[in-house]
Amino acid sequence: MHILLVEDDHKAARLLARGLEEEGYAVTVAHRAQEVEPDALARADLAILDWMLPGKDGVTLCGEWRRRGQHLPVLMLTARDALADRIAGLNTGADDYLTKPFEFDELLARVRALLRRAARPAPVRVQVADLSIDAQTHAVRRGGVSLDLTPKEYAILDFLVQHAGEVVSRLQLAEQVWHADLIAIDNLIDVHMKNLRRKVDAAGSAPLIETVRGRGFRLAAPGAADA
Repeated sequence: MHILLVEDDHKAARLLARGLEEEGYAVTVAHRAQEVEPDALARADLAILDWMLPGKDGVTLCGEWRRRGQHLPVLMLTARDALADRIAGLNTGADDYLTKPFEFDELLARVRALLRRAARPAPVRVQVADLSIDAQTHAVRRGGVSLDLTPKEYAILDFLVQHAGEVVSRLQLAEQVWHADLIAIDNLIDVHMKNLRRKVDAAGSAPLIETVRGRGFRLAAPGAADA
């Protein structure tokens, strides 16, 4: 596996590269966005980007990659820990976010998780009862009718579909959809879940999204009983 590391702190870059190489990864290091060679990007399986790069920052660079259709997993490193900053980085296209200072073991665990996720072939189309989701186009249909979902509503529904029949906790939604602590976005979950239910479980449709009291939410086919 090949990792592209873009970090302007030469000492930090050297230590991270050495640690990753000791774990068996090949590492290409760049200290500025302008130093990233096209061939290094093309052969990378994952990129680790520092947010505060000189000149063009990591968020801008990640956004450019996504607009060009480059979909390799991106782990963003930054000293910024405000929720708004985390959301900005993730909305730009980063797959995960690690706040400095951090332990190398945590970075390694996140790298492995991102690589595992990228290696799993995702089904193009998923069906639960009369609800269907197209993973490529993000088109959602219920009973043949197209649903207009916001990006966050889609992300919530996608996570529920991935765990169809299972109870998904509020903490799981906070971490997987917002990459944030539950306390920070607890009210947001309620707002987005209410709007999502209004669209998915519209009048005349059998409810698919259930609230499991004290545990979280579940996407279940109509008539499914609680275990």
